[in-house]
Amino acid sequence: MEGLFGKYRVLLAPMAGVSDIAFRTLCREAGADMAFTEMVSAKGLSFANEKTRHLLALAEGEEVVAVQLFGHEPAVMASQAAWIEQEMGESLAYLDINMGCPARKIVSKGDGSALMRDPDLAAAIVRAVKAAVAHPVTVKFRRGWGLGDETAPAFARCMEEAGADAVTVHGRFAEQLYRGSADWGVIARVRAAVSVPVVGNGDIRSGADAAAMVAATGCDGVMIARGAEGNPWLFSQVQATLAGQPEPAPPTVDERIAMARRHAELLTHREGRNIVRMRKHAMWYLAGLPGAAAARGRINYCTTLDDFDRVFDELLEIAHGARSL
Repeated sequence: MEGLFGKYRVLLAPMAGVSDIAFRTLCREAGADMAFTEMVSAKGLSFANEKTRHLLALAEGEEVVAVQLFGHEPAVMASQAAWIEQEMGESLAYLDINMGCPARKIVSKGDGSALMRDPDLAAAIVRAVKAAVAHPVTVKFRRGWGLGDETAPAFARCMEEAGADAVTVHGRFAEQLYRGSADWGVIARVRAAVSVPVVGNGDIRSGADAAAMVAATGCDGVMIARGAEGNPWLFSQVQATLAGQPEPAPPTVDERIAMARRHAELLTHREGRNIVRMRKHAMWYLAGLPGAAAARGRINYCTTLDDFDRVFDELLEIAHGARSL
């Protein structure tokens, strides 16, 4: 597993509704060593749900991808992990088990970070999945469940003993959701507690952040999530900084709009004419640009590539006009 993270050190996190084929393509081109699919429901797969299976499709040129499963039933998790391995073959890099998502609709069913409250069940899931597949199995979790109650080091040891090949630690408590700052110190404490590789996650928004996390924690890899929303260039910045090179300059207005346009085109090729899911991405790409606040209302009514292109064209005109003043 050390070899895997030597090759895949900078990772795009699994994000529901975000890390689809189009976004993964842009992040890989920008420098992500590997990307995760959106997190996948083991229960949904067990029902042969085509919408769920659709999440496992690879992008053009994507040789390998990591898949994150969520659920709380060991037998279901194991059977669906085996199905994924059979279907994807060598296109599967490894399987991750989600024990970190704090969303209410996830934890209310006993999934995601709710498993941190039941280490015995969490360990049973890891053992069952490990017994069902040949690929590496990793676990992603948080600093702990309750605010101020850090359980991650002990939880990591439990996961290692159950057979996890690596762990990823997000530096917030589940009850924090995404509020406040991530504590990178817990990543270092987990690193000291286990012998398997540790990936750090939380508040990486620049190449300097990634280098600081690695230096402070000794983590074997970094996982980038919200920092990449509307900013695939973050991966090139991280790669440069980790290689000891100057961090590339932030993208220009023209580059940001061009990337948003290409993202919309990729979604159209994949999903057809209706690309409503592009709305949130467009807002992320355009945040802070001249005219973006006024364009937000129009973006909320965009459904097609032509709709988005018109908004992008208007913002380019505004940006070029502002530069000519």
